[in-house]
Amino acid sequence: MNTIKIGGVPEHFNLPWHLTIEQSAYLQKNSKLEWIDFPGGTGAMCDALRKKEIDIAIILTEGIIKDIIAGNQSKIVQTYIQTPLIWGIHVGSDSKYKDLSSLEKTKAAISRYGSGSHLMAYVNAQNQGWDTSDLQFEVVKNIDGAIDALTNGTADYFMWEHFTTKPLVDNGTFRRVADCPTPWPCFVVAVREDILETRKDDIKTILDTINSLTVDFKNIPDIDKILAIRYKQRLEDIQKWLKLTEWSQSLIDNKILDIVQKQLYDLNIIDRKVDPETFVFRF
Repeated sequence: MNTIKIGGVPEHFNLPWHLTIEQSAYLQKNSKLEWIDFPGGTGAMCDALRKKEIDIAIILTEGIIKDIIAGNQSKIVQTYIQTPLIWGIHVGSDSKYKDLSSLEKTKAAISRYGSGSHLMAYVNAQNQGWDTSDLQFEVVKNIDGAIDALTNGTADYFMWEHFTTKPLVDNGTFRRVADCPTPWPCFVVAVREDILETRKDDIKTILDTINSLTVDFKNIPDIDKILAIRYKQRLEDIQKWLKLTEWSQSLIDNKILDIVQKQLYDLNIIDRKVDPETFVFRF
């Protein structure tokens, strides 16, 4: 039995994967799934897919679309989270910047180029009517790097998922000045093409298994308490997040792929738009 390696951010969105692995749900169907955390986010996972360090990624929609156009030989096999990701826009607790408008022409901390924190800085700038050519970036790798950068003044603001960074807002490390939701479903399941060619049935079994849990995930008894404890969140924050979040068991719609591509193209993040079927694998 060969192991399938799957990567994702160490955040509350991915608890269903951990629960199914802990329940040996994949082993019961003759599949072995190994989870690998990527605190660096989507850019790090794109790199790992390219280097064949992982077989599957639970990855931001806009990030994998950009990287497939850039040559990443992976396919989207399913939407994972149907609802938008809410990106909090944060400054250091002692920052002189008090509101979103004051951050124009300042420097954004990003985990890496091509990451969600990088791409969403452009989306936010466009939303605010800023000149995107004025954007400046400081690569910080992860949240710990962002804390250092905003504390030391090497970057001015940092965009990351609202609820993941909420404890840092609560303890005074960050101040949140605004939110910026993605205008599309936020997470998809991406798989390397060579894995789809050789282990298609295993991937389908894995998807069937995770979908059997996510379809009813929010009705698991005390799931809010389990999430709060595991991810060190306040219970009321997790309850709010659960109300805002919907899992998917379906392939991403071509219209969504066109919307994402148009936005990335308009922002000069991608240099061309392609047939949406380029991105997807249909079982």
